Amino acid sequence: MEKEIINDSENEENGEKQIICGRNPVFEAIRSGREIDRLLVAHSVSGGSVTAIIAKCKQAGILIKEVSPQKLDFLCGGANHQGVAVQFASQSYAEVEDILKAAQQSGRPPFIIICDEIEDPHNLGAIIRTAECCGAHGIIIPKRRSASLNATVAKSASGALEYMPVARVTNISNEIDKLKEKGIWVFGADMDGKDYTYFDYDIPCAIVIGNEGKGIGALVRKKCDEIISLPMYGKINSLNASVAAGVLMYEIVRKRNLKNGGTS
Repeated sequence: MEKEIINDSENEENGEKQIICGRNPVFEAIRSGREIDRLLVAHSVSGGSVTAIIAKCKQAGILIKEVSPQKLDFLCGGANHQGVAVQFASQSYAEVEDILKAAQQSGRPPFIIICDEIEDPHNLGAIIRTAECCGAHGIIIPKRRSASLNATVAKSASGALEYMPVARVTNISNEIDKLKEKGIWVFGADMDGKDYTYFDYDIPCAIVIGNEGKGIGALVRKKCDEIISLPMYGKINSLNASVAAGVLMYEIVRKRNLKNGGTS
């Protein structure tokens, strides 16, 4: 069973999200129904109202992250946080159905980017920016072990976050299964795959971009219909995740333009 409280190992930009701290303000923020990115709880803080806050977050499906008291002090700017704080995303998350609806309304085959544990917010922002420029219909990210829509992502996306729907899901592998059931072909970008230029992408498709260090997870890789790779001619064997994503996205644009006489 997956833990409800996750550890402090996630890559996150300190102090760059809107934050509310203190037990009463946090409880009221949760109760108000505002879209909360995550609850932060200091180590060794429990009991009383903190237990009620954690229970409320579990009920609402809000991520709970355990952090050191020192980190919480820093994030809250020295304010009296009483061991708890909540962070808000810079942009509201969409649903996967919103992405599919956008594709249907566009009259073009679905074109989706799946980010499998992209942890660097600069990379996620750059992917969002390129996806918007390429006419992708949306991006899917996991709730855990991923950069979220913080201020750094918004800045790196250079305004694209206002136009590009980003859905956050509990399980990427399960979401891939659902997309495939809807007739969407899933391509995983990883090593030892087929040349990325080999395929005709003028079909409903999604591209999976993996973690900066580990690449695509083993289970996610198995779920993909095809694994595609970029040729490497230098002494290193991988590209930055956002650069690789950009090359692949524009290959989809190129193939669709060729198939449709120059129109995307």
